[in-house]
Amino acid sequence: MPEESIEIAAPPEEAWAAISDITRMGEWSPETRSATWVGGATGPEVGARFKGNNKVKLPWSTTCEVTSSTPGREFAFKVGKGDTTWAYRFEPASRGSRVTESYEIVKPPGTVLRFLTKLATGQSWEERQAGLRAGMRTTLANLKAALEG
Repeated sequence: MPEESIEIAAPPEEAWAAISDITRMGEWSPETRSATWVGGATGPEVGARFKGNNKVKLPWSTTCEVTSSTPGREFAFKVGKGDTTWAYRFEPASRGSRVTESYEIVKPPGTVLRFLTKLATGQSWEERQAGLRAGMRTTLANLKAALEG
């Protein structure tokens, strides 16, 4: 499971509050442009759903469902039917908190999804994996800058 971590001079509860407010995800992520709660959800409770609007080369959207939400400790969600899960862990650290972002592809995409990925991102499936890691580093760096700014 690929993951990236960063230390942030903010308590884990503050970092968790920023990440779990998915309406702010466009501030951190180089790929997510915006996200909104759907289906009556108003916050990061387990089972809450949200729609993420993304763009690398071409725009696309996904509906996600929160699968874990423990203030100051963890926030996770599955994308679509659960083929991919994204997670954030928050741990106390000497300067405040250590935030780790990870993803797990539960079901590798078939030929059609690989083609759509190439169309939307301009990247082969192999290049996409490197792009996701770079995106995690950017997301964490942007979160750090915002919370420490």
